[in-house]
Amino acid sequence: MSGTEVLAPAFARGFAVPAYNISDYGMLTAALAESEAVRSPMIISIHPAEWQLMGDEFLASVRKLAEATSVPVAIQLDHGATYDQVIGAIRLGFTSVMIDGSLLPYDENVALTRKVVNAARPVGVSVEGEIGTIGPRDPQTIEEMNEITYTTPEEAAAFVAATGVDYLAVAVGTAHGVYPPGFSPQLKIDLVATIHDAVPVPLVLHGGSGAADAEVSRAVKHGIAKVNISADMKTAYFARLREVLADPAEREPHDIYPPALEALRQVVRHKAEVCGSVGGADHYSVRPLGLRTPRWVGAPVLEH
Repeated sequence: MSGTEVLAPAFARGFAVPAYNISDYGMLTAALAESEAVRSPMIISIHPAEWQLMGDEFLASVRKLAEATSVPVAIQLDHGATYDQVIGAIRLGFTSVMIDGSLLPYDENVALTRKVVNAARPVGVSVEGEIGTIGPRDPQTIEEMNEITYTTPEEAAAFVAATGVDYLAVAVGTAHGVYPPGFSPQLKIDLVATIHDAVPVPLVLHGGSGAADAEVSRAVKHGIAKVNISADMKTAYFARLREVLADPAEREPHDIYPPALEALRQVVRHKAEVCGSVGGADHYSVRPLGLRTPRWVGAPVLEH
């Protein structure tokens, strides 16, 4: 499904769709399997660095598995940096793209985001934009957390109107990755609610790892319809791998990977509970298996 199709029921019913950053085939299959087990819609989120690591060919597997699952799934480019990068993702079959111009001057962010919307909408691909700055990945000091520029309702409303984005990432108190020792993020729930009242599109929370579960759940009830999750999932996965590999006699993949994939599945289940998306797949009319290849896959690059 497109991102808009996946988020619409969540937005209407007051739950959020978890978006899991996927870095390898095992993560992909485990996240899909656990989402099916709890009947949760999900978004397969792939960052440009992850895309580069896995290669274009991996996207064929992503699409095949996403089309075969029994729950609603979108495939999203996370934090697309340039117009050309976004167009490349659309050609490969991503059904949703994020263009992150949040570090640009406001007018340049608007222009870039609108350009992506104009290219993506005719081929049925959804677009996420960002206004405000969510902060660095893995901030090392509390001072770095002070670099967050919070989204204002007025800017959010103007940005959505000027760009036509389908959903909007907002800066409301979280950062990407793992927080510095001694720091506990405080989501500005009143700000989430005010932005929700000001804009007609679903809101997105980046930095869903590390934030208090209760705070995330409250934010969902006040307008967050998509929660991005990366660090918590990957930390559980790789920590379990390290434990297994502490035994130098371990060498068989079928012995090494299953415990780590089970740890990842537990995080996926927990995040679905936090987002209120358990059982959420029942609110969709899932299309039949064997979905035809959309018309944008493999299409020529659109003119700039």
